[in-house]
Order: sequence, then structure tokens, then C-alpha cells
Amino acid sequence: MSKVQNAVVGSVRTVLGWVPSQWLPGGTPDPLIARRAAVGRQASRLDGPLKVAGKARFAAEVAVERLTYATLVHSPVARGRITHLDTSAAESAPGVNLVLTYRNMPRIESPALISLSDFSAVGNSALPILQDAEIRYNGQVVALVVAETQEQADHAASLLVIGYAPTKPTTRFQDAQAEARTPESLLVERNHVSVGRAERELARAAHRVDNHYRTPWQNHSAIELHALTVIWDGEDSLTVHDATQMIAPSAVVLAKLFGLKKDQVRVLSPFVGGGFGGKGLWDHQIVAIAAARLLGRPLRLMLTREGVYRIIGGRSPTEQRVAIGADGDGRFTALIHSGHSVMPTYGACPEPFTLGSRALYRAGSFEMLQHHVDLDVVPNTFMRAPGEAIGSFALESAVDELAHEMGIDPIDLRLRNEPERHPISGAPFSQHARRQAFTDGAKRFGWERRQREPGARREGEWRLGLGCATGSFPYARMPGASARITLRRDGAAVVACSAQEMGMGTATVQTQHAADRLGLPVSAVVFKLGDSALPAAPMAGGSSQTASVAGAIIAAAAKLTGELVRLAGNDSPIAGLRAGEVHLVDGGVGAIGDAARHEEYRSILARAGREEITVTATGSPPLEMLKYAMHSTSAIFCELRVSDATGEIRVDRLLGSFDCGTILNPQTAASQFKGGMIMGLGLALTEETLFDERSGRIMNPSLADYHIPVHLDVPEIEVMWTGIPDPRSPLGARGIGEIGITGVAAAVANAVFNATGRRVRELPITLDKLL
Repeated sequence: MSKVQNAVVGSVRTVLGWVPSQWLPGGTPDPLIARRAAVGRQASRLDGPLKVAGKARFAAEVAVERLTYATLVHSPVARGRITHLDTSAAESAPGVNLVLTYRNMPRIESPALISLSDFSAVGNSALPILQDAEIRYNGQVVALVVAETQEQADHAASLLVIGYAPTKPTTRFQDAQAEARTPESLLVERNHVSVGRAERELARAAHRVDNHYRTPWQNHSAIELHALTVIWDGEDSLTVHDATQMIAPSAVVLAKLFGLKKDQVRVLSPFVGGGFGGKGLWDHQIVAIAAARLLGRPLRLMLTREGVYRIIGGRSPTEQRVAIGADGDGRFTALIHSGHSVMPTYGACPEPFTLGSRALYRAGSFEMLQHHVDLDVVPNTFMRAPGEAIGSFALESAVDELAHEMGIDPIDLRLRNEPERHPISGAPFSQHARRQAFTDGAKRFGWERRQREPGARREGEWRLGLGCATGSFPYARMPGASARITLRRDGAAVVACSAQEMGMGTATVQTQHAADRLGLPVSAVVFKLGDSALPAAPMAGGSSQTASVAGAIIAAAAKLTGELVRLAGNDSPIAGLRAGEVHLVDGGVGAIGDAARHEEYRSILARAGREEITVTATGSPPLEMLKYAMHSTSAIFCELRVSDATGEIRVDRLLGSFDCGTILNPQTAASQFKGGMIMGLGLALTEETLFDERSGRIMNPSLADYHIPVHLDVPEIEVMWTGIPDPRSPLGARGIGEIGITGVAAAVANAVFNATGRRVRELPITLDKLL
């Protein structure tokens, strides 16, 4: 176990202790895997009608009296210092209430950087927030203007006169590589992995590939812009309606930053229009909250699209080397994955592109190492499947290239190197059926139609190609997730947790889960979320929220069972039974294995003279993560055509075959998978943030210039899954939010090669790379 993993385990002990519960992941399997009813069924999203009817209120839509509006002013230089600042014209403009700069900004510390060993640390940047005249990157916030209307605030912001003394910034990736840092760890894994002598084995290999791959900067482009509505009640009560995927952790951090007690801060975020890693705690929330406090009135700040690009980090560019050596039978003797990505010293989020490669293939030797390049840019942050999305492009392109050179079918080569245990740690897989996912997917897709020789299939000017790839994303269940269950005498239940709903169907799936856990119909359960006043849930990230919240509900249900057994008393059909001998079923408490011994909730509560019973519990420590290798895996298939005349790529079909444990709701799961695959298309073909390396300015900060896949770009997408439960996870489920994107870019690139014979090793795959 690495030092960082030890730190995580230590934090788990500190936060939760080792109190046993009725169900411990990694121990006894979740009994609901075998007897679920609502879980696993198609169910439309419960929040769907509210959104369709326009009744769902997002952070920038909350109705507040005496509301003011704010706009940000950004630095146009990447490094330097403010030498002149004249706010008089802006302050005297119509409707202006406040102009906030480093001169009048309250003294506030920067929030602690995101950490997997401190779950209340959610900052994305260690830089001072409007605290001094120094400029550290192009786009940095240098002022906030508040006015009676948004138009007045925008106009006044244009009247600010700011002079800068620029200094030469470091903005060129290639120039900064020589001074790159080598971190000790990547998230909870050690950075440098060396097993055997991989370079020697590569040189000795009967077959080998050794190439470099490049991926670009990418920006977050969620439908809902980053926004918040801030309401102070005096100096010691703060309510923030925020578009965030870190509700409870943000409340803790804001209380600390503004000198408040935890119960004096409430963060509300019942609906978020997409997060994908970008909706954490950034500078705009801090300056808006500070301004509202100074002004003594509610304030709303919604970033422009350009503002999102300039102060919200995205995916780091990378330059990766992948080398694979194989013997005459195609067995890997060496696997090397190394390279560079950008992470400034003031940032928190690496782009761990080598992590996915550690779990995918068996090999005789391994060498994996990453370096961080320091640039004067907005700090990058997590973006859907951070690391794995782009790491799989490099690795899976190399595997395809090796298969072609050896004359082996690409699927066959992958399956020849399928591991039985985790290739690096040696830990047993908790459940692993990627072979089945590949086999089932290939049959459904019609892989047998693929021609080995590139360019063998044509239709007029179009060259047709098929490609495939795989991906892996780790299971995670965060410690500290809590849930409250209130069971009423009328047989209804309210389950509450400060989880985040970003469009993935959290409320729907957890309602299904709670209904089965309590033995109630779905119609009798209400799931409350999106409020830091509710029992705390960790941030939504790393495909971890569903398992984390499910673990908390399991713990609360176990506690509720014990309370109900105690309340039942000696006159109950379940009298004399212990909590471990009963379960919650058919609207009441019943003996396990004896259906005759059962009493309804309403009867138990009536006898006890109670209208309701409420319990709150925290999920058990995620011990399963320490004992087993737990990964969701993908097999992605792509069919496309490339024009001889223009180099245009048209993707005709995508199929994703997944092994992710139990699928809790096929309808919401299919949407998650397809959304990830569409993001993979953007990674492969269109998305690229363009920096002016002279000034560090983003040159395409709008959806007119930053190209994401639109409706006509998206082909027929089919998804399927093995559906095999993971016995060590709550409900048998693993994460599905990020595995959809992993492998897609490589499948597209490999299909392009099959169509044209051209290997493209730099994303996005644009026309100029094929002409």
C-alpha cells in the first residue's frame, strides 16, 4: 500500500472509526442483490416532469427580493502586476452598488486543495483570490462589479481602467517540459511503477511498437453555466444557491473561509445542469459571497461562457509514450506508459493518464511514470474520466497497431493478455467479465465484417472502417456518506441525503433502492437531496456517488431495523428475534426464512404510540476497495467512413458493451453510457482549446469556436452490458458515469486506420491530419 493510500485509510479511521454494521462491503454480500424488486427496472427520471414543465429551479433562477447582479472582470495578461486601477467611472455608473478589487476585498484564505485524504478540501487553486495586485494567469479575476441589473453591471465593468506591467509568462508546453516535476503520487496511487526491466524486455521482444501520442487542452461546456445566488441574513447566516457537485464539502469550506459555524452556512443545489468535474469551488463563488456580505443584499453571479473557459479549468494537454513488447504468440512481455501533462504548482488535479493502463493487461514487465509541466495558466481540474479517457486513447491505439503488425485480430490480441488478477498489485478482481463484454459486443456489432487490410471496403468516395478499443475505470465508494430515514405510520418513508443531482438520475435510482431496502413501493418513498442541511454526502465525482449514498442508506436501514425490533415489544409476531434475524419486507419487519412472522410498520408504530421514527447513519468504511481490484470496463466498437475528397469523417455507428456490475435502472444507465460516448466523440474529433502562446489567452472561448458534437454529429449509439453483480459493492453496482467515455477516442482512431491506413496519434482527428 502506498503512502497516499495509507493516508486515505487513516482518514477513514479518523472520520468513521471501525464500527461494524449489519453489512460490510467486502464481507457479506448485499442481500438485496438477490431479492430486489424496483432496482433493475426501467423507471423514468422523477425530476423529469419538473424540468419539462420549467418548474425546476436552478441556481440562477431562485426568486429573491432586492436581488443585485454581478459581473467579473478578467486579466488580459498571463503574468505581471496591476500598476494602475481607476474604478471611479464604474462606481458612478447608473445602478452600480459596489466595485470589488484587491483594494477592498476582505482578507480571505484560499480554500484547501481537493484531496482524497481530506474530504472537506475542495479547492481547485491555491492562488490568492483577489488579495493582491499580482497576475498569475490570463483570465484571473481582477474585479467584480455589482449593480441593480445585469446590464448595468456589464456596462460598468467596461468602464474600469486597469493598467498592467506584464512579465514574460511560461505558456509553451514544449518549452516547459525540461523543467517538469515528477510527483510522488497520482491521486491515491504511486506515480512511478516499475515491475521487471521493461525497457530491456522491449528491446528483446519479437514484436514491438513504440510511439508518442498527444491530446489537447479541453474545456468544460456544461449546458448550465456556473452560477450562484447568495443571501446573507445579517453577518452570521449564509445561504448559497450554487451550481455545484460538492454541496456538503462546500458548506464546510465556506464556513471556515468566512468565519462562521458549520450550521450557519447552507448550500442548496437540487438541480445542476451538468458538472463532469468542473463544478467545484472556484474564485467566482468566493468573490460573490464576499461582495454580498459587504453590500448587505442578495447577489447573483452567472458566468458567461467565456468566463467559464477563462477561470474554470478543464482537461490538461498531454504528450504520452506507449511502448509494448510481445512474444511470437502475442503475449505482452513489456508495457511502458509515460509522459507529460500540465499541472501548475498551485493546482490540485493531475491528469493521471497512466492509471487506467495498470489494470487492463497482463504483461511480463511494466514501467509507468508521469511528469507535471508548470505553466502560467488557469489550473486544470477533473474532467469526465480524468486520465483514463485520454490514457486509453494512447494505450489502445498502440495495442491496435501491434495487432495489425502481427496479423492478429485486435480483439483476440486483447483477450490473449486478459489478466486473471490485477496486473500490478496482484489483488483479486471482485468481479471481472470484460471478456464477455467484448465477445457479446463483437457479436452484436458484426465485427466479423471487418477487413484486416486498411481501405479494403469502399462506397464511392468513402473509405469504410471498423475499430474497437477498451477502457477501465476504478470503483470508488467514499467514506463519510450519511443518510436519514423517516418512516411514518401511514407506511410512507422519506430518505434524505445531501447528494447531488447533475442529470444522471440520482434521485430516481436512490428512490428505487430505498423502496427495495425498506420493502415499500416506489410511490411510498420520497428521496430528498441537494441541501447541505441534510446528512452529508461526499462530492459527486469519480463515479462514486451512487455506491457511496447506497452504502449510507444500507447503514440507516440497518439502524432502523434495530429500532423497529426494539419498538415491536413482546406482543409482536417478531418478538424474540434480533435485528440480524429479520429484514424489512412487504411494508414491515419479517423473520428471515419465515414469512409467517411478519408485522407491518403501521402496526409496530401504533403499538408504540409513535407517528414516525427517524434514524440517521453513516455508511461503513469502504474496506472492499482495500482488498479487491474493482473496475468497471468497456468494449467500444466504431464504424465510420472517411471521404477521399475532403478527409471528412462520418461516424455511422457506435456500440458500447460494458461490465459494470448490477445496472440499477436500465433507462438512466443507457443515458449515462450514451452521454459518455458522445463526449468521447468530442474528444476524438472536435474538442480542442486553443491557447495563444504569446499571451496565454484562450482563443476559442465560446461554443461557436469550441466545437462539441451536435445532433447531426452523433450517430446511432447502442449500449449493452453484462449485468453481472459485484458481490462486494452495495446493490452489486459499480460506477457507470465515466466508463462510457473511456476507449471511444481510440476506437474512432483505430477505425480511421482501418478505413485509410493512416495512423493518427494526435487528437482531435481533424481533416488536415487525413488529407
